[in-house]
Amino acid sequence: MLEITGITASLAQGRGPHSSLAVGLSDAVRLLGCLPHEIASIELHRKSIDARQKKHVHFILSIRISFVDGVDEEQMLAHVPTSERHRVRCINVEDPRFPAPVPHKPAHAPIVVGAGCAGLFCALALAEAGLEPLLIERGDDASHRSEAIERFYATGELDEESNIQFGAGGAGTFSDGKLTTGTKNPYHRLILETFHAAGAPQNILWDAKPHIGSDILPRVVDNIVARIRELGGEVRFRTRLEGIERAQDGSVRAITVSSNHGCERIVCNHLVLACGHSARDVFEMLEASNFTLARKTFAMGVRIEHLQSSIDVAQYGPAAGHPTLGAAPYKLVTHLPSGRSVFSFCMCPGGTVVAAASETGGVVTNGASENARAGRNANAALLVNVYPEDLPGTSALAGIELQRTCEHRAFDMGGGRYRAPAQLVGDFLEGRPSMCGGAIEPTYPLGVTWTSLDDALPTHIIASLREGIPLLDRKLHGFNEADAILTGVETRSSSPLTVLRDRSCTALGAPGIFPCGEGSGYAGGIMSAATDGLRVAQALIDSLGASQP
Repeated sequence: MLEITGITASLAQGRGPHSSLAVGLSDAVRLLGCLPHEIASIELHRKSIDARQKKHVHFILSIRISFVDGVDEEQMLAHVPTSERHRVRCINVEDPRFPAPVPHKPAHAPIVVGAGCAGLFCALALAEAGLEPLLIERGDDASHRSEAIERFYATGELDEESNIQFGAGGAGTFSDGKLTTGTKNPYHRLILETFHAAGAPQNILWDAKPHIGSDILPRVVDNIVARIRELGGEVRFRTRLEGIERAQDGSVRAITVSSNHGCERIVCNHLVLACGHSARDVFEMLEASNFTLARKTFAMGVRIEHLQSSIDVAQYGPAAGHPTLGAAPYKLVTHLPSGRSVFSFCMCPGGTVVAAASETGGVVTNGASENARAGRNANAALLVNVYPEDLPGTSALAGIELQRTCEHRAFDMGGGRYRAPAQLVGDFLEGRPSMCGGAIEPTYPLGVTWTSLDDALPTHIIASLREGIPLLDRKLHGFNEADAILTGVETRSSSPLTVLRDRSCTALGAPGIFPCGEGSGYAGGIMSAATDGLRVAQALIDSLGASQP
C-alpha cells in the first residue's frame, strides 16, 4: 500500500469524502503515472485545514491506495518526480485488533471500577478476550444521566452520583467529544474504529481534529456498554466502590460495593481502578489504605467565552463562515517570565459552558458542544499550572483540597443555587468588578453573578491570567475582547495526583490492582484515557499468563 500526503484541495473540492477522494485520485495518477483502473482501492486517511494564509484557506489531504494484482508498487514509486518523492511512501498497515481470547479464565472475573473512557475500553478489551468482566459505575447509564443533568439545570438540585462527572462515559460524554491527542499509538485507530462502529460519524476516521459531540456521545457510550454485555460482561450502574480488601502481601481479595440493593462483598483477584479525577472519596480511601500516591502538576482557571463568529474571522479571515469549514477551533499557550504557562484547554467551538459540579456546595465549569458546533459562542478553559510545590503540607490529596476550596468559594460568590461568578475580560484586565454583561450572552445554564474573580482562585493564577490574556491576543486577534466572558471556576481539567504503578501497570505494593486512566494520573482526554484502558487490559491479560502453572 502507498500513502500520498500533501494533497491540496480547495474548500469546494474538500466539501465531502467523495470529492476529496476525487482530488486524491487525480494526484495519485499524476504522481505515479498509473491508470485509474490499476488502483484497487483508495482511502481518505487524513484531512486537515491549512489556514496559515488567510486569503488562501484550503484543505490538505492524505490518501492510501492499493493496486490490483500484477502492479509493482516499487515501479510506481520510480515514476514519482524527485521533487515530490517525500510525499509518497510504502506502508504496511495492520488492522488494529482487541486482545485474542485467553485460553484459561481466572476463577473470578476481573472488576473494572468506573465507566469513563478508560474503564469502558478496558472492560471492552477484557470482554473481547473472553474474561467476562464486571464493570461498576457509581452514576447512571447515559439516558438516565441526561435526565439527572437536565433536572439539575432546571431546579438546581444536584445528584452527587449522576452528573457531568459521574455516569456512563465519564466527563467526556457531556463535552465536545474531541478525539485529538498529542501522541501516536497503534491503539488510536482501534479506538476510532470502535467509536465509529458504535455510532460516531465516519469522518472521525480521517479528520485531523475529530470530534463526536455531546448530542451523539451518549448513544455511542450506550452501544459500547451493550457490546460489553453481548460479550458476556456485566455492567452495573448506581454501584459505588466502598472498600478494597487486601491480603497480607497487598494483593486484592475482594471489594465492597453499595447500591440500591444494599452493600455487597465481591471476591476478585484483579481490580482496575478507572474511577476518574472527580472520585475524591476513592483517593481518600486509597491514601487511608496505604496505597502509594503522589502529587502531580495540574491546572486551574476559568472558562472564557467569545462570539464564535469572531473566532472564525480571526482563524479563517475572508473564508470565515464557509460551510465546509464549520466553527473554528483554537489552541493557545503563552509562557510567562515566572515560569508558569497560561493555556487554553478543551476548546468547544459553537458550544456552551456547562455546570460540572459533583459535590454539594461547589461550582465547577466545563465545556460542551454538539456535533454540528452551531452555537453562538465559543468557549475554552483558560488555565494556569499548579505545581506540587505550590501546595501546603505533604499530603498527596492537597491538590484536591485546593480544588474543593476554590469550588466552594465560587459557589458563595455566585450567590448559591450553583450560579457561577463571572467577569468581563475588560473589567478583569483593569482590576474592577463587573456590574453587568456586555454584547456576549453567557451560556452557563444555571445563571451567572457579575462580580470580580480575584478571590475565586489562588493569587498566582489570577496574576498569570491577567498577564497572559493580552499575550494570547497577539496569537489570536480579539482574544482580549473587552466583552468576552470569564466564568469561574475550572478546576477539574486533570487529576492533581497519581496512583503510582510499575511497568506492568500494577499499583505499587498491590498485586492484582491496576490504576488506570485520567483519575489515576495516566491520561488527559478521551483518546489518552481509552488508550490507557487498552494498555491496562493487555497488562492484566499478560499477568494471567504469568500466573499460569
